[in-house]
Amino acid sequence: QVQLVGSGGGLVQPGGSLRLSCVTSGNIFSIYAMGWYRQAPGKQRELVAAVNSDGSTNYASSVKGRFTISRDNAKNTVYLKMNSLKPEDTAVYYCNYQFGLRSSPRGSWGQGTQVTVSS
Repeated sequence: QVQLVGSGGGLVQPGGSLRLSCVTSGNIFSIYAMGWYRQAPGKQRELVAAVNSDGSTNYASSVKGRFTISRDNAKNTVYLKMNSLKPEDTAVYYCNYQFGLRSSPRGSWGQGTQVTVSS
């Protein structure tokens, strides 16, 4: 079973930055696209950003220009650099793998990592 372990969340002031990391196990990293998702209280989980194995990316319009997704295939790790954070970015962030940039996630959801943007 593929494990997805995210980290890097925390409390940050509006306008601040964070970098999330997600390490995967299993022989899936070089095959699949990787995505970061988030779920705010009372809202559905949504795709934030995805990156293909070739480095091509897809972003939600709400984060475009502020967030950057990247991957290190040698380390089986996907990153999400978040700049200019806003209170509405507050959510639990999850990573997952998928066939393509806009495909549905394939794996089980882990615990996620909490991001709180507040002054």
